[in-house]
Amino acid sequence: MTNTAAGVLLDIHTSALAGMGSMPRHFESWAALAARDWHPDTDLTEEQFRSLLISGDDALIALWGRHLTAWDFAENPPWGADSPARTEERRAVVYERLQFGSELCKALDEAVPVAKVPGATVITRDFTPWYTPERAAARSFYWTAYEQKLRDKGWPEAAIASLDQASRSVVERLTDPEQPTARQAKGLVVGYVQSGKTANFTGVAAKAIDAGYRLVIVLGGTLNLLRTQTQRRLDMELIGQENILRGADVTDVDSLVGVDYVGDDEGWPEFVKHGGRPSTLGAFDIERLTTRDNDYKSLAQGIRALEFEKRVPTRPLHDPANLHHAAARILVVKKNKSVLTKLVKDLKQIHGILGELPTLIIDDESDQASVNTSDPKKWERGSTERTAINGLISKLLGLLPRAQYVGYTATPFANVFIDPGDDMDIFPSDFLISLPRPAGYMGVQDFHDLNSSVPVEERTYANSQEKAHVRGIYESTGDRLQEAMDAFVLSGALKLYRADHGVPDAAFRHHTMLAHESVRQDDHADLALRINSMWHQAGYSSSTGHTRLAALWEADFARVSAARAGSLPSPSSYEELRPYVHSARQRIASGGQPVIVVNGDTDRYFAQLDLDFDRTPNVWKILVGGTKLSRGFTVEGLTVTYYRRTTQQADTLMQMGRWFGFRPGYRDLVRLYIGREEPFGRDKFVDLYEAYEAVCRDEETFREQLAQYSVLVDGEPQVTPVQIPPLVAQHLPWLKPSARNKMFNAELVEIRSPGRPIEPAAYPLNSAITRRNTERWRPLLQALDATPVSFSNPPDDSSALTRTFAALTGLVSHRELVSVLSQLEWDRPRYFDPHLTYLSQLDGTDAQVDDWLLISPQLVSGSRIDASVLGSAQLSLVRRSVQDGKNSFGRVAGFEHRTAALRLINAAASEPDARIGPKTGVALVYPVVAGSSPDSVRAAVRNGTADPSKVVMAFTLIPPKSATSRDHRLVRFRAKNSRLIDDATVPVTLSP
Repeated sequence: MTNTAAGVLLDIHTSALAGMGSMPRHFESWAALAARDWHPDTDLTEEQFRSLLISGDDALIALWGRHLTAWDFAENPPWGADSPARTEERRAVVYERLQFGSELCKALDEAVPVAKVPGATVITRDFTPWYTPERAAARSFYWTAYEQKLRDKGWPEAAIASLDQASRSVVERLTDPEQPTARQAKGLVVGYVQSGKTANFTGVAAKAIDAGYRLVIVLGGTLNLLRTQTQRRLDMELIGQENILRGADVTDVDSLVGVDYVGDDEGWPEFVKHGGRPSTLGAFDIERLTTRDNDYKSLAQGIRALEFEKRVPTRPLHDPANLHHAAARILVVKKNKSVLTKLVKDLKQIHGILGELPTLIIDDESDQASVNTSDPKKWERGSTERTAINGLISKLLGLLPRAQYVGYTATPFANVFIDPGDDMDIFPSDFLISLPRPAGYMGVQDFHDLNSSVPVEERTYANSQEKAHVRGIYESTGDRLQEAMDAFVLSGALKLYRADHGVPDAAFRHHTMLAHESVRQDDHADLALRINSMWHQAGYSSSTGHTRLAALWEADFARVSAARAGSLPSPSSYEELRPYVHSARQRIASGGQPVIVVNGDTDRYFAQLDLDFDRTPNVWKILVGGTKLSRGFTVEGLTVTYYRRTTQQADTLMQMGRWFGFRPGYRDLVRLYIGREEPFGRDKFVDLYEAYEAVCRDEETFREQLAQYSVLVDGEPQVTPVQIPPLVAQHLPWLKPSARNKMFNAELVEIRSPGRPIEPAAYPLNSAITRRNTERWRPLLQALDATPVSFSNPPDDSSALTRTFAALTGLVSHRELVSVLSQLEWDRPRYFDPHLTYLSQLDGTDAQVDDWLLISPQLVSGSRIDASVLGSAQLSLVRRSVQDGKNSFGRVAGFEHRTAALRLINAAASEPDARIGPKTGVALVYPVVAGSSPDSVRAAVRNGTADPSKVVMAFTLIPPKSATSRDHRLVRFRAKNSRLIDDATVPVTLSP
């Protein structure tokens, strides 16, 4: 078949598939209809179609790839026969509707495999469906242009279809821009750090504008550096050349005055071209109210910039007769008080039209600056005090009754702690969407061996993520900063080698190393000076330097690449790589300095850095910095990271993971040098690598919670974001989900304490409550044997003697203990609930605790007073004073008693002949009398019996080390709702 004939067949297939619309139909009929008027004699047999597929006809495969993938990804289509999206079952339904034979189906499966990737997870409230496939297809000018731009960038069809589906999930939950009644919707989209959230909200903006949203406000970071990145991305991939030029002639220099990009941005030819002004092509224009170089200053030409021409003046702007002929406006603004204040001030001057204007507010990094961090405990009664940016966003929502708010973040913990009952805040009350982990993305899972079944001693570069990519900061010879810098040079040389051996060099345009060990600018200067000195002494052109690089190549890079590079070209020896080392060194040292310090606080500072990855042809540098490189800003080409900075917030730690992202062509070269024992406060050290693993588990637990509640029941959502705020886990006790001032509204749900003491303090001292609580202890007290048992602690640093004490003991079942604890009253309501939630899970078929050893220590003091409590054996009464200013005791458990209990727990976990079993917990039990003198104890006893209204049964629990869950989480939180304080919540099923 000639190329011309192949072209004719391609045209027929294109026409037939277009005629089918959004659903697969009998293909032979539609193809015959398409061929009838053009080439009725064209060979339309399945054999011919199959032969072209097998021969690799790229155009035909691309055409069918688009349509098959779109059908694969369709969510609950009416023609889908209830088949799940992105499965073999769905593809089989498609083939059946197309009425294809088995051999052709096999060929199509080979050419276009089913993309078995997860879809977005959606938690939603009821909404009125309006964004139907038919309506989306009828108005898709900007989405179609964006979709084609992604194809031109090399995106695979599955990735485009995934983005299509995820962005549709957002847009369909916004309010119909044409509806007569004004309504606001608020949502949150959760992605991964450096995973392409901008691509998603660009797609959302494109579809929303096509559908009728006429004002789009993008809140893009807190520095112009970040705002400019977002502005350029939208200008390039959505707005396009014709809307930027606005009629200016690119060949006429005078007409280009004030037009950005043309002449000073090498990427200008890559900007979307619509083929003419959209308004002349049956669509509508987009007018930019901000540009690459200018954040929002004031409305251009005053308030007339938001005067929309109505075709039918007697109807509102949101009426379809007016809406789809009006130009859209886009602003990309910093989250800056003065900038947003100007915008709010200008909008207040516009009367009438704001109530008719469908508006979309996209908040990038929505957990930064946007969240209200004002302490609600300090508000005046009946009022809400807001921090600056949160207050200005609230004013925008108040001025624009048809505004829809969509936040984007990779660290959503602060957002889900927002009070759902505050109408003018940004809690995602309408929907919460978790984006799937995109193909090709390197995230936390790619640097940790999470839940690996491979024994540590058997892990290799092939089966261990840690062994392949992670290196400690220290070794026996000292700090490995020099090695990290050598790895940067070596990986740069390997990129140049691969570019010279057939790998597209676009992926290697930038090559960077990040050194991040402190938030302090003085420390950055010291580190930069150290790296510069080391660079000039490294001898990369000398035999000494080459010997060192050759050793690192042999011991590390050659082995990792052999296991993980796949088909990527790699040199067979260092000598083959050596010429590229010289080129890499020259690129890194260009301009005289290999290091750029990135830590300024002003836009002017960043403007002088020459660190614009979009406009600079090649950035091959070592970046030293802290906070300013920790959020939003994408470090392109990042290959080697030297990281030592600690923090106490999980979301901050995760955002500092700049080494996450897409690494096409050099995934095997990525190295993370990370601190394993870093200083953390006085006399404390933390394992940063362990901390990142804990954050990963926190994040995945959060996503699992979303998935758990996202499944529809009888076509209806199980829960909405307001009814059950997603639970946030905490796997390390010192690493909080978010900053303290973002967690005023966080409620502690669960505390897990495997092998660690649980020591309550808020015992009620009211005599009536004390009596009731003591009565509840009766069955446990009866279990204590009257014969004392001896316990001992061996010598340690504090004493050269073996310390012993006697105690009464008893063994009770886990169920008996929990039954008693669940009935207790506390000085603060629900005080013990987070512990009780944990303890309640440890029973059942997969019990992690069988029983508890009760230990009631006997005092050795000569003034000791023993008494029976509710008929128990004689117990030693303990005297404790109430803390000043508090209605509670200080620590009740004695040091020696606690030490002995912990020794029992530790021995049970490791010694087969231990005193207790591995599933036995220890409970230290103390009958406590409040007072500061022995007389207070005597007053509580009559005839050898203690008054239950004067004896507080205090305790310390130490669960066995086995009492943990597979996900290893320790703490979980959820958000409070000021409106629903008294409402029942939907029961949460907690996995063991």
